[in-house]
This record gives sequence, C-alpha cells and structure tokens, in this order.
Amino acid sequence: MKNDFADELPQDDLAPAPTPARRGSSFMGVPIEVTISVGKARPLVSELVELRRDSVLTLDSKIDDPVELHIGDRLIARGELQEIDDGTGRLGVRLTEVADFSNDL
Repeated sequence: MKNDFADELPQDDLAPAPTPARRGSSFMGVPIEVTISVGKARPLVSELVELRRDSVLTLDSKIDDPVELHIGDRLIARGELQEIDDGTGRLGVRLTEVADFSNDL
C-alpha cells in the first residue's frame, strides 16, 4: 500500500506523539472516538442486496497493510493491527506514524 500520509499532512506534522508534559489544556480528559479503517469494499448494489449471514466482502487491503486512524474526517495516524496478549482476543493498533497536533492545541 502506498504511503499517502505525507501527502495529507505537511511533512512538519509527521512526528512522535506529544508527551504529556506538552499537554496542558483542561479538555485533555474528554473522551473522543477514534475510527480505525482497515480497508474499503466496492460491491455492486446487486451484490449488496444478496448479502446474507456468513457472506464475505473482499476489501482492497491485505492483512499486513497499515490501518488508518481517523477522528471524524481527519487522518491522525497509521499503524499495524495486533492482537492484545490478554487472552480476550481483542485487537489493538501499534502506531507507526502520528500527526503532530502541538500547533493545534
């Protein structure tokens, strides 16, 4: 998968995540929803209406491709899917690229 992250953010914005010491605003404790995008499917409408339980939609990405993290429409990071080693079968994302929001705060 082509790395388009730098195309969407100025190169100066690609940096490690800010450390907690740089975060001084009172709204930092407010929860926010982050959406993880693993790929897209482009089925025909006729294929959609035929979907049933156990149907499989083929995505445009592979299992090892980076996933994208979004807040609303804004791309904030990319990473790799990982299974959490706590026996629950849950997934996590190991971040490989993070936008620098220090100028936004």
